Amino acid sequence: MLMTGLCFVAVTALVKYMGTHVPPAQAAFLRYILGLVFLLPMLKDVRQARLTGRQWKLFGLRGAVHSAGVILWFYAMTRIPIADVTAMNYLSPIYVTIGAAVFLGERLAFRRIAAIVVALVGALIILRPGFREISSGHLAMLVTAVAFAGSYLTAKIMADEVKPTVVVAMLSIFVPIGLAPFAIMNWVTPSLTDLGLLFVVASFATAGHYTMTLAFAAAPVTVTQPVTFLQLVWAVLLGAVVFGEPVDIWVVFGGLVILASVTFITWREAVLKRRPITPTMHEPKV
Repeated sequence: MLMTGLCFVAVTALVKYMGTHVPPAQAAFLRYILGLVFLLPMLKDVRQARLTGRQWKLFGLRGAVHSAGVILWFYAMTRIPIADVTAMNYLSPIYVTIGAAVFLGERLAFRRIAAIVVALVGALIILRPGFREISSGHLAMLVTAVAFAGSYLTAKIMADEVKPTVVVAMLSIFVPIGLAPFAIMNWVTPSLTDLGLLFVVASFATAGHYTMTLAFAAAPVTVTQPVTFLQLVWAVLLGAVVFGEPVDIWVVFGGLVILASVTFITWREAVLKRRPITPTMHEPKV
């Protein structure tokens, strides 16, 4: 998870460094096109998968939702500080919890509802409406978190039906399709430097997802989740040292509030999952 945080912050730094001369939709499109090379090891599983019409529709829906989130993320990355983007990205698991209750019928106990409220308070601390200007980048990040949450929920459904490699591969195939029309509408000829940077972005993003998968396999989410706090630390340091962005203590505090809420929800889910298999006082400890 330490390496995951460093990889994802490297992604944000490179996109920030590129600036706005390549439109957000085109930059996102090129990032996914250049990243298709990492799909080669997954092609065998994709060919062997026998997808139903319903599964194709769900993969297409996920691709469309994720495409919108990626465009907005690239847009926000070039307009607000790295720390703001990182802190507000912590909202995605909160929206996932809400979406699971609304669309998947999962029950929301009082403690989880309270944690969601706390996370939303953390978002208000970051935005501070009435005390600071809320830019279009902040609004884009709010919608980005919702879009990524929708993508995650769809992946959660599909992961129970097909191999994880197929889920990852289908996302990498459908997202460029969803991004293509928006990229073509405002196409700017990229330089070789831009293409090189976007390939490095794709490499870091793929490495980050891989190390995150390794972390989930090695330890419970309750152990790995708090480590994501370091991603906010790297983002603040990077923004201050490399890009000269002022350190906003309220953004850091709001991010910590959101992360604490996400960690609590993760811990509660782990406790509830363990409960059915924990023997009572009178049961044998097998």
